Amino acid sequence: MENFAGVSGVTITGAMQPGFETVLTAEAVAFVADLERRFGARRRELLAKRREVQAKLDAGWKPDFLAETKPIRDADWTVAPLPADIHDRRVEITGPVDRKMIINALNSGASVFMADFEDASTPTWANMLEGQLNLRDANAGTITYDDPATGRHYRLNEKHAVLFVRARGWHLVEKHVLVDGQPMSGSLFDFGLYFFHNVRQLLAKGSGPYFYLPKMESHLEARLWNDVFVHAQAALGIPKGTIKATVLVETILATFEVDEILWELRDHSAGLNCGRWDYIFSFIKKFRNDPEALLPDRGLVTMTTHFLRSYSLLVIKTCHRRKVHAMGGMAAQIPIRNDPEANEAAMAKVRADKEREAGDGHDGTWVAHPGLVPIAKDIFDRVMKEANQIARQRQDVHVTADDLLRVPEGPITEAGLRQNINVGIGYIEAWLRGIGCVPLYNLMEDAATAEISRAQVWQQIHHGAKLDDGRPVDARLCRIIVEQELVKTAQQIGPERFGAGRWDDAAALFTRLVEAEQFEEFLTLPAYDMVD
Repeated sequence: MENFAGVSGVTITGAMQPGFETVLTAEAVAFVADLERRFGARRRELLAKRREVQAKLDAGWKPDFLAETKPIRDADWTVAPLPADIHDRRVEITGPVDRKMIINALNSGASVFMADFEDASTPTWANMLEGQLNLRDANAGTITYDDPATGRHYRLNEKHAVLFVRARGWHLVEKHVLVDGQPMSGSLFDFGLYFFHNVRQLLAKGSGPYFYLPKMESHLEARLWNDVFVHAQAALGIPKGTIKATVLVETILATFEVDEILWELRDHSAGLNCGRWDYIFSFIKKFRNDPEALLPDRGLVTMTTHFLRSYSLLVIKTCHRRKVHAMGGMAAQIPIRNDPEANEAAMAKVRADKEREAGDGHDGTWVAHPGLVPIAKDIFDRVMKEANQIARQRQDVHVTADDLLRVPEGPITEAGLRQNINVGIGYIEAWLRGIGCVPLYNLMEDAATAEISRAQVWQQIHHGAKLDDGRPVDARLCRIIVEQELVKTAQQIGPERFGAGRWDDAAALFTRLVEAEQFEEFLTLPAYDMVD
C-alpha cells in the first residue's frame, strides 16, 4: 500500500495543484484517515440499513413515529446553549465554495453563508480542494479575488456573515483518497479537513466550526455524526460542544425522527432546517413503487401543500420545544433583470413564501441570490423583533403520520414534463462541466431540484402516468421530448456553445436514469464516474 506524505495506508490519486499541499499536510491527511478508519464501517452499515428500509417501503410499509424512542419525544430536555454569533440567523444565503461566490455571499448582508461542498458543487478534485483553500482564507480574513473578465477586485467587508459549511452526505465517497485501498467518505473528508485547518482560527476570533449536515434518514445517522464530533474535538484538544451543526430535514424518513435527531446531537445542535427540494425528491424516491404516490407537476408542489406545510410546522414546534432554531427553506427564485413584470411576479412569490415562514415561527430562511437578501430580511425584521422566535412554542400544532404522508393532488402536464426533462438535462450538463449551481429559467437549480425532475419522470414512466390530455407518459414520448429540447437548447445558446458542452452525455445519463428498471438512489453517484 502506498503512503501519502508519510501517512501509512493512504493513497491520493488527485492531481496536486499549487496550494493543495498546504491543505493535504501529513497531519491533516492522518487526521481524516483516522476518521475513516474509526467511522467508515458504521457509515457503510447505515447505508445498508437504508436499503433494508427501502425494501420495506417497496413492500407497502408506511413510516410512523418510532415506538421505541417515545420516551425521548415525551421528555422535557433542551439542546446545549448556542454561541452568541448564531443567535440571530434571520437570513441565510447558500452557494458553492468558489472564491468569488464566498466573498460575495459573506458580504451580501445575510446573517449566515452556508458554503456548500454538496448539492451546489460538483465534487471534482479541484473544486473540493480549492474550496478548502478558499474557506481557510475566508476565516483568516485574507480572501481576495481579481476577476479576469472585468478586472474587478473583491475582498471581505469588515462586517460579514457567519460561515457554516455543508459537507457531502453519508452516501458520497471521495474517490481520489483511498484509505487502506478503499475510497473514503466524502463527509468525513470535507468535515475533517475544514475542522482541522480552521477550528483554532475560528475560536480565536470568537466564532466556531459550524456545519450543515445533509441527507440523513435516521437518528442513528445523526448519532454517527455526533460521535465523529466528539472524537474530532478530543483528538485536537478542543472542548466538547464547540462544534455546532444544523441538520437539514430533507428526507421523509427523518421527519419522523426530528426529536431523536436533536437528542443525538444535543451537545452540538444548532437546530433543523427545512430542506424542501430534497424533501420532495425524497418523498418521490421512497414511495417510488406506490402508484398512489404520483406527484403532480413540480411547480404545483409548493410549501402550502398539506404534507409540506405539516412538515414545516412540525420542525418549528420540535425545535422551539428544544430551545433551538427552526430554519426555513430555500427561495430558488433569482432576480430577472431584463423583464420587470416577470421579476415582480417572481419576487411576489418570494415575499409570500417568507411571510408564511416568518408568520409560522421559523427563525430564519434561505435564499439563493444576494438580490433576495433584502426582501427576506425586511419580512423577518418586521415579524421577528427578537433574535429568533424560539419562545413561540407552537403547542397548537399537532402533526400526524397521515399529515406527513398525504399525497398532493394536481395534474401532470406536457409543460411540466418538458420542464423536468429540460431542467434535468441542463443541470446534469453543467454538473458534468464542474458547475453545481446553475440558473435555469429564472430559478437557481442545484442537485436537489434536478433530482426532483428526473425522479418525477422515472415515476411517471414506471407507473404509466397519464398527462392531463390523456396521453401516457412512456419512454418513447420522453425520448421525443429529449430530442426536441436538445434542439431548442442548441438554437438558444448557439451551435458553438452547444458543441463545446456535454449535452449528449447529460441527455444519455438522464435517459438512462428515467428508463432504468431500478431507481438510482442519487443521480450524482453515476455522474461522479464521469468527472475528474
